[in-house]
Amino acid sequence: MTLPDLLTLPTLAGLGIGYALGAIPFGLIFTRIAGLGDVRAIGSGNIGATNVLRTGRKGLAFATLLGDALKGTLAVLLAAQLGEGPALAAGLGAFLGHLFPAWLGFKGGKGVATLIGVLLAFSPWALLVLAVVWLGLAFAFRYSSLASLASAVVTPITLWALGLPAAALLFVILGLLLWWKHIPNIQRLLAGTEGRIGQKG
Repeated sequence: MTLPDLLTLPTLAGLGIGYALGAIPFGLIFTRIAGLGDVRAIGSGNIGATNVLRTGRKGLAFATLLGDALKGTLAVLLAAQLGEGPALAAGLGAFLGHLFPAWLGFKGGKGVATLIGVLLAFSPWALLVLAVVWLGLAFAFRYSSLASLASAVVTPITLWALGLPAAALLFVILGLLLWWKHIPNIQRLLAGTEGRIGQKG
């Protein structure tokens, strides 16, 4: 795909669709509806499912995970009606929307669930590999961040092996953004102070 392909109206529309859907903060919405206040005031201050889980409400955490994932899937599937370029742009847009939602002062989540949803739209087989890697590391070490970081590395390699080079390139970009958003987690992992899965506070 060339630069002119990225500047077409359908591709820009895909980017916009993705951003609009990706910027929906399900974690914040669900916790407020449940009467738990602002989820950004607890734990890591993140609006994603892992931090929602720190409220002790597993159902809310699962709903957040599902919502944050499916918004990425829906964005790609909608934009795919316009072609491959718009679909790729929608995946990027959904991820950026989740990370930098305009109505939350561009302070959003870390993108793991949305990355999963975008990946589902492009390749369920690659998602299966990601799930095996994530679950294996999560069960072994109980660090969501460690599992997510490793999965972000494995995913573009898997997509390339499956013959999806354009999607692989997209996930290199998403993976780099995900690692950047996880810098505080990386620092805590190295210091031995990172919160474990299911830990409150």
